[in-house]
Parts: sequence; C-alpha cells; structure tokens
Amino acid sequence: MKLLSLNLGRPKTVAYTDHPEGVTGIDKQPVEGPVRVTAPGPKGVGRSGVAGDTVCDSRHHGGNDQAVYAYAREDLDSWAELLGRPVPSGAFGENLTTEGVDVTGARIGERWRIGADLILEVSSSRIPCRTFQGHLGEQGWVKRFTREGVPGAYLRVVEPGEIRAGDAIEVVHRPDHEVTVAFEFKALTTERPLLPRVLAAGEALHPETAEHARVYVEKYGSGS
Repeated sequence: MKLLSLNLGRPKTVAYTDHPEGVTGIDKQPVEGPVRVTAPGPKGVGRSGVAGDTVCDSRHHGGNDQAVYAYAREDLDSWAELLGRPVPSGAFGENLTTEGVDVTGARIGERWRIGADLILEVSSSRIPCRTFQGHLGEQGWVKRFTREGVPGAYLRVVEPGEIRAGDAIEVVHRPDHEVTVAFEFKALTTERPLLPRVLAAGEALHPETAEHARVYVEKYGSGS
C-alpha cells in the first residue's frame, strides 16, 4: 500500500461553482513533495490540512474533520473505463491518490500512517456537489457518483508529518464496527434508514454525520 500521487490545488476562477467569488481549488495537480500535513483548524476557519493546497469554499470543505481527501487509483481506473476517457490522479480533487488501499471500504475511525510520522484518521465519505460535476464536465454526475457509491474518504490529522509521493501507507488501527466509508455514504444519501447504525462509529464520526443520525433517531427511532 502506498501514496501513488500527492496532489495540490490552486485557486481557479470558473463558471460552475456556487462560491461567492466563483473560485475553486478542486483542480489538483501532482507534486513530488515533501509536503507538510497538519490539522488546519475548525471548519469555517481552517482550510486544507495539506500545505500548499487550496480550499476556497470553507462553508462546505476543509477544517479538521475534512483535512485531507483520499481516493484509490483502482477506483479512478474503474471510472476511466465507465467514462471512456482518462481520469488522472487528482482529477476527483483528492489530495492523496492511493494504491493498494481499500479507501471506500475503510472504517470510520481507521488510522493510517503515511511516511515516517503522519497519522490520519478516516472521518467520513465525500458528498458530491455541483462544483465536482462542473469540474468533470459530466451531465448528471452528482446522481451517477451517488449511485455508484464509491465516494473516497475524508481524513483528519492525528499526528502531523511530512509526506511525499511514493511513501508507504500502513493501517495502524481498524475499529471493530461495521461503519465503513461506503456504509456511511449510503446512510447519508440513498439508504437513510441506515443512519442509526452509523452511531456505532462513536466519536470518530464526522460531527455533521452524527447530527444527521441523531435527528433521524429522534424522528423515526432506531429500529430501522
């Protein structure tokens, strides 16, 4: 398992984002590194955890619980076949393009060591947005991405460190519950009756996911 590509985005003015100033950092390009990764601060204040990377819309992106975004090269290759065109590393706006890691099958709270010092913790799935659709130029992309259920993972920084392309990735902790990234994504999108079960992930849950689950339980109960 390794970090195949380390990707950074720069601010870019586009027509397809709802950012008030019309800018986005989704177009990420590979760099060799080394690059420092740290906890960026609370959502709305902190942006990307990856030095040199840009998060423009802090209303929906960035912050401690979405400090880093990872997507598997194997899943990008599957999308390339489905779309009939190349999908380069960084094309989904991911900071980390991994090789040999089951990113969407990772459990919420799972921890990865990358390089010598960096430890990341899986926090949530990625929910697609209009900017993502516009960036790829695919009609109906939000619905298609949601239907396929391969969202990639957001991670928080547990221990900061420097990383570079080619670094080894090691799973150093895997929680004993059923709540994978794919499970959490379905619960938030296409299979909402799963929401009570995501609470099994405990404090590792993204706060917004936990709130969605609590509201669902209050309204419908936990027996679904």
